[in-house]
Amino acid sequence: MSEKMALKLQVNGAERTVQAWPMARLLDVIREDLGLTGTKEGCGEGECGACSVFLNGKLVNSCLVPAVQCNGAKLETIEGVSPTSTDGAQLHPVQEAFLRCGGAQCGICTPGMVLAAVDLLKRCPDPDEEQVRDGLSGNLCRCTGYVKIIDSVLAAAKSASPDGAKAVAK
Repeated sequence: MSEKMALKLQVNGAERTVQAWPMARLLDVIREDLGLTGTKEGCGEGECGACSVFLNGKLVNSCLVPAVQCNGAKLETIEGVSPTSTDGAQLHPVQEAFLRCGGAQCGICTPGMVLAAVDLLKRCPDPDEEQVRDGLSGNLCRCTGYVKIIDSVLAAAKSASPDGAKAVAK
């Protein structure tokens, strides 16, 4: 196809329509057409996880997904992972744990790591270190030895909401 097409998406809970080339990468549509620059490009080959997003509830590498496959899809980026707050300042418990435990350094891998951690904790609310390592295995960090990242995920798993439920459950 030589023409852009209208893509209708539900992005972080809001209906959005963008004009995009059908074979554009979802990553480029997110960053350039939607203006959501929290999603990062690390490798462009699906190896590092920096571009991870939730597509119809499934964690995917957005650099590997053609935009045309996303028409009508539900998309959640790092910008949409935080609980709704009237002042916009509330962070997701995983984000809070990354800050508290020093799990972020340069920030390129952080959005993908946070989303991978959210995905893991939805599936396994009380992981051990091996499960965290496995859950984050699709994400690479070039700055750390992963110790503080793993500590961050374990800390997020231990944090509880006021009603006693696990903090990461949505």
